Amino acid sequence: MFPLNYFLFIQILLFLFITPGTPRVVIISYSMNYGVQKCIWTALGDITANFIQATLVIFVIGSFFSDNPNFLNTFKWIGIIYLTYLAYDVYNSKPKDINSKNISKKNFFSFFKDGFLVAGTSPKAWMFFPIIFPQFIDFSSNYVVQFFILITTYIVLDFLSLIGYALAANKLIVWLKANPKVINSISACMLLIIAIIIALIQKY
Repeated sequence: MFPLNYFLFIQILLFLFITPGTPRVVIISYSMNYGVQKCIWTALGDITANFIQATLVIFVIGSFFSDNPNFLNTFKWIGIIYLTYLAYDVYNSKPKDINSKNISKKNFFSFFKDGFLVAGTSPKAWMFFPIIFPQFIDFSSNYVVQFFILITTYIVLDFLSLIGYALAANKLIVWLKANPKVINSISACMLLIIAIIIALIQKY
């Protein structure tokens, strides 16, 4: 059984992924500071968290989030704290030299962890999967197949959009070399602004 309104689902995803959000701010900064290859691990962390979220919502938790808003509120504040830490880390990181052969001090697991935690603690993601995602599944039919079609579409488009942001940001590396702290300052400020907006606006 094919998912309900599949092409509408794709349109919603394209809108979500084109719009710069927290994971894309992190990817842009990491691309400029560490290179596109390291961003692949951050993107993998992001989509791994999303896969786990979707699986939990469809097969385990169900309506748990709707009935227990305090759980979402906990994730909200964990996310805010981690965004604040990332803003500090991004601001103090040294942009990579395009002529340098040095390997970043951050290991692959660290990049994966950052992507995983940013996506895994995102209240927006925890709202998307319980509220929007199930709307495209016909639970009276083979919903397991529908789930895998939808989540595969989601993680492929998400991954490609993240790498697209990383590639676009990397094109600015020559400009960055002449303005080494500008993008770090902008990225750190954007992460802090997102954290403040989440703290003030999102209520559960």
